[in-house]
Amino acid sequence: MFRTLLGPFARFFEFHAKTHYRAERHSMALAGGILLAASIGGFIEIAPLFTIDDTVEAAPDMRLYTPLEQAGRDIYIREGCYACHSQMIRTLQDDVDRYGPYSLAAESKYDHPMLWGSKRTGPDLARVGEKYSDDWQVRHLADPRALVPESVMPQYAFLLDTPLETESLPGRLAALRAVGVPYSDAQIANAASDAFGQAMPDSDRAGGVLDRYGEETNLRIFDGRRDRLTEMDALVAYLQILGGLTDLAARAQPARGEN
Repeated sequence: MFRTLLGPFARFFEFHAKTHYRAERHSMALAGGILLAASIGGFIEIAPLFTIDDTVEAAPDMRLYTPLEQAGRDIYIREGCYACHSQMIRTLQDDVDRYGPYSLAAESKYDHPMLWGSKRTGPDLARVGEKYSDDWQVRHLADPRALVPESVMPQYAFLLDTPLETESLPGRLAALRAVGVPYSDAQIANAASDAFGQAMPDSDRAGGVLDRYGEETNLRIFDGRRDRLTEMDALVAYLQILGGLTDLAARAQPARGEN
């Protein structure tokens, strides 16, 4: 019985082995086979990109990162935070129960580079925005084990004493516009001023931030210090906007029990 069932498989593998042996004896045939296999695999990977406009949801309420938030994102990348924190909530129910609605491609349309990640030494941060207070974020970044004793996260207290470099922000926003992020000329020209204004809400520069980025933009002293603009301001501003650039995911995925 088993011989009858396994007979076709045995003949197939015998044929495959003989064919492979003959191909190895003829270099051109082997090269052609490799090229054919690579072409098929490449087509399968690339073909979906031609339909991306039809498969990625539109997010009319999608807003841009402010210069301060973008500077915080750059610090997040510089310090290697992406190596331990993903920013992509999977469709698994455990992920959704813990972190919220699963991530959608449209939410990362202005992320260059994208920071979806795949390893979680720490929790996913895709929707960490406003989950904790600014003070908690600052204290946690400065001394993680003071709030989470089992944490293996490094300390970033030095960010509190590091002034934020803003002169390069117009160039950074211009580079992002070159790859498709729709920053306006006014947003690029006022990038340094807007970074200061977002973290110093009592300054005369704060109004311009709201004019250029919308009334819902977070204006506050993120690191708790009024005397200067620091890298801690930028990083906390970035963390507090994660998951808040659009509410597309929340609208597309009703909470459990809602239909």
